[in-house]
Amino acid sequence: MLSVVGVRFRQAGKIYYFDPGKWEIRKNDSVIVETVRGVEFGRVVTGTRHVTEEEVVLPLKKVIRVATDEDVKQVEKNQRAAREALSICEEKIRNHGLEMKLVDAEYTFDRNKIIFYFTADGRVDFRELVRDLASVFRTRIELRQIGVRDEAKMLGGIGPCGQVLCCSSFLGDFEPVSIKMAKDQNLSLNPAKISGLCGRLMCCLKYENDTYVDAKKKMPDVGTRVITPEGDGRVVVLNLLERRVQVELSDSGRTVEHPAEAVKAQG
Repeated sequence: MLSVVGVRFRQAGKIYYFDPGKWEIRKNDSVIVETVRGVEFGRVVTGTRHVTEEEVVLPLKKVIRVATDEDVKQVEKNQRAAREALSICEEKIRNHGLEMKLVDAEYTFDRNKIIFYFTADGRVDFRELVRDLASVFRTRIELRQIGVRDEAKMLGGIGPCGQVLCCSSFLGDFEPVSIKMAKDQNLSLNPAKISGLCGRLMCCLKYENDTYVDAKKKMPDVGTRVITPEGDGRVVVLNLLERRVQVELSDSGRTVEHPAEAVKAQG
């Protein structure tokens, strides 16, 4: 078994595991760790716990130290510098006439690299832009193209439900969402009603999908011929949450509703 702590570098970002080493680390502590991007400042979201080797990606890097007040001030300084860098980069993009939308910028904790995040419809040749930026900032430059879902996660906002976007408040990873989920939940297939601010299908379609799929397995499909206590007919509507079925009776054309267990398929 291995001792690990879970660390996030952004709110609602992915959780990465590190070896706490000699440090006594608790949930909500701030730590300094080494990542593939360089030395970074993160917040502990899961305190020390034991996991098997199969649950983590080896080799685990160790926590360098618990963050100090000076480290927190350095992070705040980096954030201010990143905002200034964002404005400079936007101006440079305009000067180079590039078809790209700048979303965010961030320095690594050790100021060894500055990362610019952008969206674009296709590939962008930004080699000249990188050289221009390197001459201004005198550090390593990385331009990273992201998708519209990642853009919404970084910028945040209020969803159609009136709540802060799930992706920017608590969702660590995006899960696949399909139009079939909307169909299974009997939702309107109007794109304007089932799409989020990013223009993609809303992440929340995934939340209750398993419940609807499980309910649907135990109920007849729409159009199925069934026998009810009032006679035989055809299923016209399913109420999956309440496990009820509406049937149009063959003899009278009248529509009746019964619990799913009260109707049986013909034949």
